[in-house]
Amino acid sequence: MSAPRLLLGFDYGTRQIGVAVGQMITGQARELCTLKARDGVPDWGRIEALLREWQPDALVVGLPLNMDGSPSEMSARAEKFARRLNGRFNLPVHTHDERLTTYEAKGQRLRQGQTGGYRERPVDALAAALLLEGWLNEHPAP
Repeated sequence: MSAPRLLLGFDYGTRQIGVAVGQMITGQARELCTLKARDGVPDWGRIEALLREWQPDALVVGLPLNMDGSPSEMSARAEKFARRLNGRFNLPVHTHDERLTTYEAKGQRLRQGQTGGYRERPVDALAAALLLEGWLNEHPAP
C-alpha cells in the first residue's frame, strides 16, 4: 500500500470530537469542525459525510495518555472509537499520543485573544490539527 496523502484527525471526547484535515506533502493540518457526541458516541452520519467530502487515505485518532505515557481512562474509549472508524469505513486508522494538545490549543487561542469561552468556541478541532501534525511529523512523506 502506498503512503497516505490526505488524512483526517480526530480529537476524541465523550461530549465532542474535534476533526482536522492534513496532508503528507506539507506535513501540515488545519481544523475542520467539532462534532457533538453523546457519551462518546458520534453522529456517524456526519463522520461519513466528512469522509465522502474529503476522501482521506487514512485516519488518525488522538490517544489520551497520562503524562508518564501510561494509558488513561479515556485511552480505551479512544481506541474503541478508532476500531469503530476502521470497521465502519474500512480505512487505515492510526492512533497518536495527544498529550498536551488541548493545553497547547488553549494556549494558541489565548495568544490570539480568546479568554475562556471554550464551550462557545471549543478548541477540539485545533487540538485535532495539532495531534495530526504530530503524527505527520513522525511519519514524513517519502
